[in-house]
Amino acid sequence: MQLSESTWTDVENADTDLALLPVGSTEQHGPHAPLGTDTVIASAVAETADERYDGDVVVGPTVPVGIAEEHRHFTGTLWVTEETFRRYVRETIESLIHHGFNRVIVVNGHGGNVDALRECCATISRHEAAYAVPFTWFEAVSGRMGHGGTLETSLISHLRSELIRDDRLAEATENGTDHWGEWQSGTNLAYDSAEFTENGVVGDPSRGDGTLGAELLDEAAAALVELIETVSARGLTPPERW
Repeated sequence: MQLSESTWTDVENADTDLALLPVGSTEQHGPHAPLGTDTVIASAVAETADERYDGDVVVGPTVPVGIAEEHRHFTGTLWVTEETFRRYVRETIESLIHHGFNRVIVVNGHGGNVDALRECCATISRHEAAYAVPFTWFEAVSGRMGHGGTLETSLISHLRSELIRDDRLAEATENGTDHWGEWQSGTNLAYDSAEFTENGVVGDPSRGDGTLGAELLDEAAAALVELIETVSARGLTPPERW
């Protein structure tokens, strides 16, 4: 059930306490892929899992702006502070809990959101009569994640092929890099992506194709369905103090 497309009476009559909250980002993904890549993918993974899950689940609207200041050198990137992001996501989840959806999976499409979402969901699970957990799609699939690289280019090619600028793929690969960050002694010296990639790309977008994208979507959605099944059976009472 898509929350934004349903009436309040539809939602009130929904026979479930499970909700998915997709979270993405609006940020550069090289010269060939759209700024909304992370948002498009997070939405698609959540929607596909909803369709495949043998039960009812409410899918909230996708949060389109996340923690992405590391991409600020590239025009069009939007970002909020970690504090703002955590508070916004937490209060959105608390709204779902208020209506009885006290099992929430945050379906994440952006690496910069990972740490904040883990902290946000932990706070809710420790202090509310609810359970929340983040799911990041690229941590659940095969293949090496980059940025605007093979995996994301493939998924967008499958989901919204018209948004990929095919004539820029060669340039995107040539002027990108094959690794994230600038590492020394186990420490990433770079805080911003512009420090190590000329055009924002990490990986090889020229290898992206819609067939691989369909496989990745299937793999991510299957993993999310398994997580939904686990969360649906999980107790909501936190452990007692020793």
